[in-house]
Amino acid sequence: MNRLLITLGTSLLLLGLAWPWVKRLPLFRLPGDIVIDRPGFKFFFPITTMLLLSAVISIIAWALRR
Repeated sequence: MNRLLITLGTSLLLLGLAWPWVKRLPLFRLPGDIVIDRPGFKFFFPITTMLLLSAVISIIAWALRR
């Protein structure tokens, strides 16, 4: 458990340091992401991005279990 928490913390730290480059990736602007933009109201539901990230995390988890 300790090793998992250290790895997770280190990963989040590296992601935070790399954020200026990560936010330039086309994530959260993929076709299929739902955006409703009206005056005084903006709704954003990144369904395609969530499916893609879920698939990547599942593949990584599967690879680590083997």
